[in-house]
Amino acid sequence: MKKKLFYNCLWAVIFLSNGINKLVAQINYGYNQIPYKYYTLATPSVVNTLDDYNAGPYTIPFNFNFYENNYASFVISTNGCMIFGNDTLASTPSPWQFNQTLPSADFPIKNAILGLFHDMDNTSGAGSISYSIIGAAPYRKMIVMFNDQQHFTQNYCSVIKSSFQMMIYETLNIIDIQIKDKPVCTAWNNGNAISGIVDQTGLNYKVAYNTSQWTTTNQGWRYAPLTTSIGYNYTVCDDSTLDGIGTFNLVVAQNAINSANPSSVAFYTSLTDAQNNTNPIADLNFVNTIANYQVIYSRNDNDVKEVFLRVVDCANDYDLDSAATATEDLNNDTNLANDDTDSDGLPNFIDNDDDGDTVLTEYEYVTTIRAALALLDTDADGTLNYLDNDDDGDGILTKNEDANGNFNPMDDDLNGNNIPDFLDSLLATSEFNSDAKNFTIYPNPTQDIFSVNANNNIEINKLTILNVNGQVVKSFEKNNLNEYNVGDLSKGVYVIKIQTLQGSEIKKLIVE
Repeated sequence: MKKKLFYNCLWAVIFLSNGINKLVAQINYGYNQIPYKYYTLATPSVVNTLDDYNAGPYTIPFNFNFYENNYASFVISTNGCMIFGNDTLASTPSPWQFNQTLPSADFPIKNAILGLFHDMDNTSGAGSISYSIIGAAPYRKMIVMFNDQQHFTQNYCSVIKSSFQMMIYETLNIIDIQIKDKPVCTAWNNGNAISGIVDQTGLNYKVAYNTSQWTTTNQGWRYAPLTTSIGYNYTVCDDSTLDGIGTFNLVVAQNAINSANPSSVAFYTSLTDAQNNTNPIADLNFVNTIANYQVIYSRNDNDVKEVFLRVVDCANDYDLDSAATATEDLNNDTNLANDDTDSDGLPNFIDNDDDGDTVLTEYEYVTTIRAALALLDTDADGTLNYLDNDDDGDGILTKNEDANGNFNPMDDDLNGNNIPDFLDSLLATSEFNSDAKNFTIYPNPTQDIFSVNANNNIEINKLTILNVNGQVVKSFEKNNLNEYNVGDLSKGVYVIKIQTLQGSEIKKLIVE
């Protein structure tokens, strides 16, 4: 598999609204790899499977903003794309042949999500194209799924199939592409394929894979608008009547807007009153007068900001992560919107990886690993695994315990004891006894030289470095300085075996 390098972009989630969504100074998108999560569609609607065909248009039950324009419908190209802003393309031929890499004004499909744009032909009906809505407003997801789509039937490509999903988010305007399987057939159109997003000019784009021959499996990618938030977001649970009415403790907002002098912040139900400093809201336990969503205004000295009030039904699990929405107000201040454990811009109640460790919350919140169906705190540090980015407390972040480099720490087991490395504190302890920690490696990660500190003055006789396949790549005899150079090793995770007269100890080392 050709592994594509990616980078994390700084972005803010779109919680701003006028009507449904309001964008402030959006200039582009950021993108990053996310945990693989392939959804099952309970009652999907099936799409026409003609070859090289634009099907639709299909209605989006919420406004979706894409490159600063709002859309309520889209067209599906049977060659793997969602196209916005041109419903007249429906029932027309879809391009299949291309060799341009983005950016390109001549790229054949524009203003689109390029889920896996490559030449496919499912006229045999071997696979399916379908779409569905999952979740609950105002955080629904619309998913378009291509399942077992045959590559074009000439030159033996028909035995090769692609499966993937494109997903758009209500309110957040985020785009996810989940790739279950993307093989390659070089015998047709040179095997060209691309995955990402592109605007209506072909010049603004973000891609995980640009036009080329490539393959991958079980990968997730997220494309999120880069925006600047100018307001304060406050989301509360609805009461038992589910009428969209809730109580907002505006003292919480005061402390967020001006922590040094909270009482100087006043609130108003209209922009005019806020600008003129008239008719401030008297009762700071404010009950919204417009169901589900209302904008009020704060004034701090002469600085006026919007305050976005949302009332949600906390019986819904908006991020489908198994953690009940009501429990994701970790600071217990009634505001769900300001709890963001991994600081990725997504509040925990709409984030399916709360701690950003690339292990989905649904696997960490309730798990059967070690035959214990419970909320786990593997390292007993007081932070449950689904909120802990170092689950076994070994000093190596869970996301870095991905020895095989597939962005999924759950299938890495360096010592073969049937416990994933990210939960295996034994891998970082010793053979002296299960609680011993006689040696410390630092810095870890390293780029070249690392040192070994003997915590109990134990003398090192030999140090061996093994790769993830168990092969010895370097070894060192007794070294009085206890310094070791690994600058010639490739980036990745290695196993360090420290041998002494008393026994040996296993450590993990990351070379970056």
